[in-house]
Amino acid sequence: MKLKLLSILVAVSATTNAFAEDARTWEVTSELGAIITSGNTETTTLKGGIKALHNLESWNNEYKINGLYKEDNVENEAGIKEKQRTNEKYSLSAQGNYKLNEDHAHLYIYGSHVSDYFGAYRSESVISAGYGQRLLDRSDMWLNAEIGPGYKYFQYPDTSSEVDENGNSLAGEREGEVIALGKLDYNWQISDNAKFTQLVAVEYGDTNTKTRSETALLAKINGSLQMKVAYNITNNSDVADDKESTDTETSLTLVYSF
Repeated sequence: MKLKLLSILVAVSATTNAFAEDARTWEVTSELGAIITSGNTETTTLKGGIKALHNLESWNNEYKINGLYKEDNVENEAGIKEKQRTNEKYSLSAQGNYKLNEDHAHLYIYGSHVSDYFGAYRSESVISAGYGQRLLDRSDMWLNAEIGPGYKYFQYPDTSSEVDENGNSLAGEREGEVIALGKLDYNWQISDNAKFTQLVAVEYGDTNTKTRSETALLAKINGSLQMKVAYNITNNSDVADDKESTDTETSLTLVYSF
């Protein structure tokens, strides 16, 4: 699985060269990081992704693919350490922003899918449409906000201990609900070689409210290569008793711009 994930990320990174041929309309970045330890503690973590921005006369489009895989040496019931998968998650999303006459205002349509083997939900698919506006616009920083209605379709893990109002197990069951989405996206160009970003997104629904936050600092190594340190928080308001409501992730990756 490690080699499969790494091969997919490298292959996708290579294919993005085709998108970079027209620099006027495409901006493509690939992100890849790996941590492998051995000895007293054996851990393997792979993280990668592709982000593509397509800038047209009336539309700004954004496409994302991300993957995370982790395995650790875990002591089993017999007291023997064995290598086990401890985290695996893949996500993809696409968003189209239609530019309005008003400066930095747009209408958007958004779709995403997340497959998470160890999260509060086994999978989640979201579609939304709404309005976006730039709240702060300076030469060195900007702040964008988006809000709109949407629909979420999700599946409980096969091992979920949650039950419905009648006491029936929800393990492996699929449900859907209308949600409201809100997002704040902040970008601060600290200097020519350093940038700070902060993203906060909320999906509010009757079943669950999901809040995501990414705080990141990017430092330029050369013209195309950057180092990225990021801290991610994902909180679900309603999870099974055997699941934590908040997941955190600290990552160090290299980001290459085409």
